[in-house]
Amino acid sequence: MESIANRLGALDWNIIREDLHRKGFVTVKNVLNDDECNGLIQNYSTASCYRKTILMERYRFGLGEYKYFSYPLPSLVQTFREQVYQHIAPVANQWMREAGIEKQFPRTHAEMISQCHQNQQLHPTPLILKYGKDGFNTLHQDLYGDIYFPIQILFVLNQAGRDFTGGEFVITEQIPRAQSKANVLSPDKGDMVIFTTSFRPVRGSKGFYRVNMKHGVSPLHSGERYSMGIIFHDALS
Repeated sequence: MESIANRLGALDWNIIREDLHRKGFVTVKNVLNDDECNGLIQNYSTASCYRKTILMERYRFGLGEYKYFSYPLPSLVQTFREQVYQHIAPVANQWMREAGIEKQFPRTHAEMISQCHQNQQLHPTPLILKYGKDGFNTLHQDLYGDIYFPIQILFVLNQAGRDFTGGEFVITEQIPRAQSKANVLSPDKGDMVIFTTSFRPVRGSKGFYRVNMKHGVSPLHSGERYSMGIIFHDALS
């Protein structure tokens, strides 16, 4: 079986980066295999893997549940954090320059985490999410502190149309002085969605302006939906 590092290394990152610049998100097909997806779902009930469980309705985040992994992260999750970061950090740095922000992200993910820890953002943010019938996730941004990386990734761990219906992944774009645009995605099991965490710069007639972006999950009509989110910065709590 090909390793995750080799799979990631074989992707056309030039095309992926172009799509991120052009629209702020991209779906990469068949990155996780069935066994990897199934293993993550099976481990959802292993309490020792996680540091915190959140019931979404308690905080008006939606209807469902998610669990934050604890350190040390599973090797699969750690590999994605390290490898994907290196390929997309150039996009993040270009966005900062275009937005006029005096911030450049380091070359390696280890250096990024070091910056988080210096800011007392000590807790890992990768998570597994579970939704049942009528479950949903309100539109939001995963920031967790002053230090944050502007791009993150998502995997759906089971199959839309077979294991659940509804539950589409929704990304909204708020353009200044305009109505919001909604992008509705239905990634297949094992697909990797790379998307904007907070905002991305877009070139207009008078230079660059910021498009504010949020993401969420539409209500499930039936079944159960599992997904994994990998955020590249750590959290204050």
